[in-house]
Amino acid sequence: MKLIMAIIRINKMNITKEALTNKGITSMTATGKVFGRGKGMWDAKVLEGVKQDQPEAIAHLGKEPRLRAQRVVTVVVPDDKVKTVVDTFIETNQTPAAGDGKIFVMPIADSIKVRTGEKGDITLD
Repeated sequence: MKLIMAIIRINKMNITKEALTNKGITSMTATGKVFGRGKGMWDAKVLEGVKQDQPEAIAHLGKEPRLRAQRVVTVVVPDDKVKTVVDTFIETNQTPAAGDGKIFVMPIADSIKVRTGEKGDITLD
């Protein structure tokens, strides 16, 4: 059993949800708006200038916010569905531009359904 956590662009949420559903993955959790950024391509000197309120450095960064609004989607699936979920996230979120997001795959020791006490893969869908 694995937890797949994907950080994606907010505007890709509906197409991602639809694509996962079409692949038989109907259970997921999405958090509201979260903010983050990757390592980006900013020069350290420019960032230091921004910290010192230098107008030239601030202008170089442009008007884009330092942290972008994103969505975090988590899905827990049996091991045999991990590739399907990861491939679906990539297919629906990949663009030619930086900032498409990240996917993390983590092991899950167990899953327990609160209502029935059932354990394991049977609780996942």
